[in-house]
Amino acid sequence: MRSHAGIASTMFKTLANEGINIRMISTSEIKISVVVDEKYLELAVRALHAAFNLDKPALAA
Repeated sequence: MRSHAGIASTMFKTLANEGINIRMISTSEIKISVVVDEKYLELAVRALHAAFNLDKPALAA
């Protein structure tokens, strides 16, 4: 996470924009984990995928 400034900020802003309350946060040098209510699980995953451009197909090598 040290070499990728702004990742946590993007994650938290994305969830906040969707009105998703974070119940718990755990961080390390290589990952961020959050706990959200189960009813927001799919919305959170889709929103985060879109925020980090993970919702688009990978380009073939």
